[in-house]
Parts: sequence; structure tokens; C-alpha cells
Amino acid sequence: MSRFLLITADTAFDQKVRLATAGGLPGEVLSVKPELFAESDDLLDLITVQQPEVLVLGPGMALDGAFRLATIVDVRFPNLSMVLVAPEDSGIALAAMRAGIRDVVDPTADIPTVRLLLERACQAFATRHRTGQVQASAPQQKEHGLVVGVFSPKGGVGKTTIATNLAVGLGKIAPMGVVLVDLDLQFGDVASNLYLDPEYSVRDAVSGAASTDTMVLKAFLTPHPSGIYALCAPSNPADADSISAEQLGTLIKQLSAEFAYVVLDTGPGLTEHSLAALEQCTDAVWVTGMDVPSVRGLRSGLDILGKLNLFPETRHVVLNFADSKTGLSVQDVEATLGAPVDVFVPRSRALSLATNRGIPLLQEEVRDPATKNLKGLVQRFSPEWRTGSQRKSHRRVVIR
Repeated sequence: MSRFLLITADTAFDQKVRLATAGGLPGEVLSVKPELFAESDDLLDLITVQQPEVLVLGPGMALDGAFRLATIVDVRFPNLSMVLVAPEDSGIALAAMRAGIRDVVDPTADIPTVRLLLERACQAFATRHRTGQVQASAPQQKEHGLVVGVFSPKGGVGKTTIATNLAVGLGKIAPMGVVLVDLDLQFGDVASNLYLDPEYSVRDAVSGAASTDTMVLKAFLTPHPSGIYALCAPSNPADADSISAEQLGTLIKQLSAEFAYVVLDTGPGLTEHSLAALEQCTDAVWVTGMDVPSVRGLRSGLDILGKLNLFPETRHVVLNFADSKTGLSVQDVEATLGAPVDVFVPRSRALSLATNRGIPLLQEEVRDPATKNLKGLVQRFSPEWRTGSQRKSHRRVVIR
């Protein structure tokens, strides 16, 4: 069996792939020429025998033929990750996504770029294979992934920092199985917190063919080095007015059908968009600072949502900027909220520095108390926690 199946007549690119895999990607590379696959059945038979994780449609293949083969392979072998080698072209990328191809790489790309892309393709294969095994052993499980909304009625409580670190942390549980959506449509900061310069935004994802074709929708997602995807807010705040709550509801349903985790970073307040997101959530992360206005604002928001009967199945209260010197205790916060604090994130210079650099704390595993507690939040969404008795327990939070 070969881990990588490469179809190409280009010996130079063949050598590039072999050097890329030799740099830390175990597994054999089987290279075959395109003319051997005049009939698609020949390729399907080869895949059945070799059982590769990644199929690379390399230089020398006609694009029409590559797309036709990819469409057939995607139906027969849905776990297989496919990569197309072709000059960068936005039209090609869109057509490739529709054919089930995961990534497009330029034939002139250097070896580290090819290695990174192949590594991501292997991670995607592993995630889909693992998900398929779980579904086969437990067909009664939900078909859709978890939708985790991060909310706060007031701004300035570090909600986006919590959301980005949560998404990056979940990416280690489900590589390439997490998408972070910035629903602060006017002034969202997900792009800057992840140091991304996205080509597309939420506005593109809810418009045109993307609203009905999941493969087109995936073409609008921006990959992040941590192994997650991001869908960022529009760069023009005025574009928020053109996005309806109904469109957001459809978008979230589409994403939850494709990803193990959908993390929603909402805007401050209980806007129409935030309420539409809340209706789709399996979990809500409520973030408050350790100050009277933040705590009272969250209490008022929870009261309103209780009257509207809009509470998701599971809730998690995060006390951010926790500091024993603020004049408030955790008991004060819990008494005001009428709910226990599940996770506290202490004031942290490392966390502030990571946010300013655009590299989430959990991406680099910085040794800091905030890192440990953010990991605790991430673990609340692991399969072990959700199926275990820990889900029903609450430990008294002590801030030193």
C-alpha cells in the first residue's frame, strides 16, 4: 500500500513530492502516468488495491479529465484527500472544490509548501476516517457537529480571544474539522487575532451558489496554520446590513453538516444576528469580565434569553480577566449570575501579547496559567467530557 498516489508525467514534480514526504511525512509515494487512466475504472481499481490517503493529480493531466476523475473518486472514496496541481487561478479553485478536490497547489511551489499541503491532506483523511469509524460503531449519534457560540451582552470582555483560542484548541482534537465564523459582522476581529488576510468573508459565503452548494461554500473558507478554517467578517462594516438572520441560520446548518466543530464568535449585545446564531447552537459559552458592568450585563442578557426560551442544550460560563484584586469574588459573580463559573482565565501578559501578535496562546503552547485554563475550556467539548460524569459536575473556582 502507498500513502500517496501521484498521477503525473512530470519527473521534476515527482521528485519534489518525494523530497517533501521525505522531510517528515512517513509513507510511500506511488507515481503513475496519466495515460494509464483512459478509463476511470482503472484508477478506482488502483485506489482499491493501494488504499492511499492522498491522491495528487499532478502536472500533465488535462483539467477536464482531472475534474471528471476527481468527481468519480469523491463519490467512491469520500475519505480520500485529493490535491490538484495547477497554476493559481480562482476559477480553477472553485471548479476543483465542486469536484471534491481539497486543495490546489501551483506546480512551481517550493518543497516546504508542498510538504505542508500534503500534511494537511493527511490530517483531513485521518479526521474523516476516524469520524466514519465512530459513525459506523454508533449510528445513533448526531450527524451534525457541535455548534459552539461565544456570547457576551457587553463588549470588551475578550470574547474574540476566547473564541480564537477555543477554535485552535479544538483543532488539535479534530484537525481540519473546525471552522471559526466571525459573526461580529461590523467590527469583527477574528482575522486580526489569527493574523489572516482573507480573500472572502461571511458575505460571500451566504450569497449566490455558496448558499446551496457546500463545495462552493468551502472555497470561501480561509485555512489557518493551526489546522482550522476561518470565515471572517466583511472588511466593510456596511456589508453587515446585507446579511440577514435567515442567511446566517442556513450558513451555520451547512457548516455543522461538514465540520465536527463550528465556533461562532458573535458581536456584543443580543442582536438579530446573535439570536439567529443562538438558535443553532448546541453549546453557548458566556463570557464576562470580573467587573460589575460586565457581570450585570450578562445577568440581564441571561434573564432575557430565559424568557425567550433560547438556551442551548449546554452552557459554559467563562470568567475572563480574573483577578482577586478587583474587589469582586467568584462567589459574588456566581450569586449575581445565578449560575456557576465553569472556567476562569486569569489576567495574563502572555495572553495579551499573543493576541497582539495574531498568534493564539494555544497555538504555540506558551507556559502560562491562562494556557492551562483555556485548555480546560477546550476539554469541555471533547467526546470524553461530554459522555462522562464530569459534564454534570462543577468545581468551586478559586482565584489566587
